[in-house]
Formats: sequence, structure tokens, C-alpha cells
Amino acid sequence: METGFSTGGDGRGVFQIAGHSKWSNIKHRKGKEDARRGQVFTKLARQITLAAREGGGDPDTNFRLRLVIDKARAANMPNDNVDRAIKRGLGELGGENLEEIVYEGYGPGGMAVLLEVLTDNRNRTASDLRHVFSKHGGNLGESGCVAWMFESKGRLVIERQVTPVDDDSLMLEAIEAGAEDMEADGELVEIFTAPNQLKIVKETLEASGYRFQDSGITMVPGNTVDIPSERAEQALRLLEALEDLDDVQDVYTNGDFDEDALELS
Repeated sequence: METGFSTGGDGRGVFQIAGHSKWSNIKHRKGKEDARRGQVFTKLARQITLAAREGGGDPDTNFRLRLVIDKARAANMPNDNVDRAIKRGLGELGGENLEEIVYEGYGPGGMAVLLEVLTDNRNRTASDLRHVFSKHGGNLGESGCVAWMFESKGRLVIERQVTPVDDDSLMLEAIEAGAEDMEADGELVEIFTAPNQLKIVKETLEASGYRFQDSGITMVPGNTVDIPSERAEQALRLLEALEDLDDVQDVYTNGDFDEDALELS
């Protein structure tokens, strides 16, 4: 994956991942809005339950659980909700029989869409996804149709308003800690790692005083597709409608949008 360090329009350094999509920034903003409305709690509870079921209920020894609990705290999810979700994962409380599924499809402008889903009813989920894709000018595809376009990466997010940083210093520390890439814009700084390096990079930078508003494993497109301005609003509506489904945990795309389109989101 090609990278390069350049200067953004505001004069800030931008160490960019080739193919990185602005959709991740849209998701970050939308996630904060969903958290304020409480819509994110259902998804977080499912992720906590699954992480506890697969790796145990101690976040000190279950890094996946620790990452989700960090997200829950950032969203101000009540501790009681977190505790109940862990107990469901450990079998101490009844709950859904969840399974992880990846769905793939296409959206307006030829963009690829990759979805990570947690569901207790795959027939219901597939039906809901087909409806949303159809309504917004896309279509649900076959398994494997777009997954090859994406690569798994660890991702750490700093929100400048919460944690002001010097981009050059952070980049040097991040690369020294084992990070692969960094992308910085006016609002967010994103650090990317190999999946198996996320834990050590996160802990090393936290020890240096950095605080992350989000962290976890993400899917990064190898290359992006520019979405024509006349299709941009429809494409963004598709992505946001998919995000709004309770079963959908993460939405990834190789579609890229110009700044005017982002203002519509």
C-alpha cells in the first residue's frame, strides 16, 4: 500500500494512505450524533457480548473486549449496560445467539460496499439489506465480490478538539512505535497499523500521553473511486441508511466524495 507525506490545504502535514476514503470521517461524526441519541448502545452491547463470549470477560486479557469497552466509554454508555453485555457473553444472562457475517455490494457511482454484521437472524438481515440497497440505487452482491478490494488495518483516532497534537511529533512517535501510516486533516488524526500491531502502538502512544477517541480494526480500500457529484447524495444516503440498521456494525466503502458532497452528510 503506497503512502506519502504531503501538506494539506490548511498547511498541516498529511501522511496519507493510498485509497483511504473520507467516509471514515463521516462515520466518526455520525457516530457521535448516534451516541447522543443512544442509537449506538445496541450495537456496542452486541460487540461487547461477542467479545466476552470469544475471549472472556476481563478486558486486561481480552484486547478486543477492551477496545469495545473504550468505545462504550467514549459514547457515555452506562456501566450497567456494559456489565450486562459482558454477562450475556459469559452465559450468565440470557441473550441473542449472535453470529458475525460479512455482506458485500455495490452502490451508486460504482462504489464497493463492505458490511460487518452481528445478527441473530441472517434471513431478516439479508432482507433488510436488500431493501436498503434497492431503495438507494445499489445492490447486494455475492460473497467475495468486493472484499478483495479491502485490507484489514488497525486504526487509532485522535480528535483535535479533545486532544490537541503536533502532527510531526505524533507521526514520528507513531512510526517508531510500529505504525504504518498516518492521515491528518482539520478535525481528525488517524493512525494506521498492521492488525497485530494495534495493541502495542496504542499502549505505547497512550504511555506518551496521547488519548484516542476511537480505536479498533478497520477495513481500508486499496484504491478509491471518485463518486460523481450527481450521484454523491444518493451514495451517502445509502451508506448512512446501512449504518442505521441495528444489525450492521460497520460500513466500509471505496467511494470518495468531494468536500461539497460531504457538507450534505
